[in-house]
Amino acid sequence: MQLLKSGLIPWLLLGATPVVAQINAGTLAPTPSPPFKLTKVAQFDLPWRIAFLPDGRMLITEKIGKLFLATQSGQKLEVTGVPPVLYENQNGLLGVYLSPSYSSDGAIYLTYSEPGQERGTSSLALARATLKIGAGTASLEDLKVIWHDPIKGKGGQVGAAVAFSPDQKFLFLTAGDRQRFTPAQDPNQPAGKILRLTLDGKPAPGNPMEGKTGARSVPVIDPPRDTEAAKTAPVVRTYVFDGPNLTPSEIWSSGHRTPYGLAFAPDGRLWELEHGPRGGDELNLIEPGKNYGWPLVSYAVNYDGVPIASPDTRPDLAKPVIYWTPVLAPGNLMFYSGAMFPKWKGSAFATGLVSRALHRIEVHGAIATPAEHWTVGFRVRAVEQAPDGALWLIEDDREGGLYRLTPK
Repeated sequence: MQLLKSGLIPWLLLGATPVVAQINAGTLAPTPSPPFKLTKVAQFDLPWRIAFLPDGRMLITEKIGKLFLATQSGQKLEVTGVPPVLYENQNGLLGVYLSPSYSSDGAIYLTYSEPGQERGTSSLALARATLKIGAGTASLEDLKVIWHDPIKGKGGQVGAAVAFSPDQKFLFLTAGDRQRFTPAQDPNQPAGKILRLTLDGKPAPGNPMEGKTGARSVPVIDPPRDTEAAKTAPVVRTYVFDGPNLTPSEIWSSGHRTPYGLAFAPDGRLWELEHGPRGGDELNLIEPGKNYGWPLVSYAVNYDGVPIASPDTRPDLAKPVIYWTPVLAPGNLMFYSGAMFPKWKGSAFATGLVSRALHRIEVHGAIATPAEHWTVGFRVRAVEQAPDGALWLIEDDREGGLYRLTPK
């Protein structure tokens, strides 16, 4: 009976028929007595992502537009050659990821808000460059934008998370809805999608709409106040693609809002973590061609209280495996594979901005269950695993700390 009350089981037995029920993890209390200690190592200005080098050093992005090479003792060296970004609210320099070929060619990927010609406009961009490290120097060379959303406009919620396929041949990229709502359901626009690309940014073979092209032009709107207003939002301009619109052939899944977390489980399944509006943060099991519902449905309401239909009303749309109301406000998602915390092997970890916590999630096949979450006292933007198995956290703040997490 206690399990039923806690909501920590994925189904309830009604008679003899199992009925799937979504788990709301937002009501769960923090876990007392964390089994780890946190050590602050360095400080950054709005850090966003960490990428560990094989030798234990790390690359850390700052949303304001800077990239640093940092040691585990806290020494910092700014990396030159970073592209221009639009730093504003949720926009800026966001993700940094080592290429699967990094050990042989030093290639890395950056995701960021690429500035538009009009003030305050931008779009998601994915660039690849070579990291060169010398004596007291670090630089990006031969930087090339290999993919971008050409539809510049206003709004945050860029997405910008990257995950490489288990065979290391393809790249999955999250594109947020830019606070414009309706593009998430438009197959002609990248916004609100997860894209599957080759390592050089082209549409990947085997995608659900492989070989298809989209409309030559699309309407662009400014962020409206809620999902209902978005339906009749005025068109501020029309964007005309310079050549074929390859968007349909890039799409792996659609109907996403603010997809900040993306990671493959040890069994090869792809999981995604995204912000809801006033409630309804989601952990989704991503499958090709599926529509995850935004902005048509959500286990939440708009920020202004305007209702949104429940996912339970739309069996044709994919439901989250776990949702959070109240929200955790996710920063990122990763799976642990280290030896320092052997009991956590195979677990997913999500960071929480509003929850100010690190969340552990047990994942077995297609089932995910919230396990613990520990309050750490600051807005946790990202968590990553170092080569030695330690976990590292960064704080979302203008004086954001870099922390090493080790067993007590």
